[in-house]
Amino acid sequence: MSAAHIKEDSFDEKVMKAKVPVLVDFYTEWCGPCKMAAPVLDELADEAEGKFEIFKVNVDEEQELAGRHGVMSIPTVVLFKDGKEVERKIGFAGKEGYQELLSKAQ
Repeated sequence: MSAAHIKEDSFDEKVMKAKVPVLVDFYTEWCGPCKMAAPVLDELADEAEGKFEIFKVNVDEEQELAGRHGVMSIPTVVLFKDGKEVERKIGFAGKEGYQELLSKAQ
């Protein structure tokens, strides 16, 4: 199971109202570091086992959603818990960086 793509119409339901911490990857198809992050985030999604969720937002298609969350550079991975942003990482952070980000939701 890989990270699922979401759009503005499902963001609040799947992210802001989630019962578990959520990582959201704001990316574009043409971004090199985004392409490096994708398989790492998919691997983490496979390991989630209900402890957290990972979603992807294509900022070219969802510019308003990216703007609402202050995404200025890509990739930006934002950790949400209980409907609030906990922390974010800008640029490719590697698996350890994303695991560290997830640990902030514990």
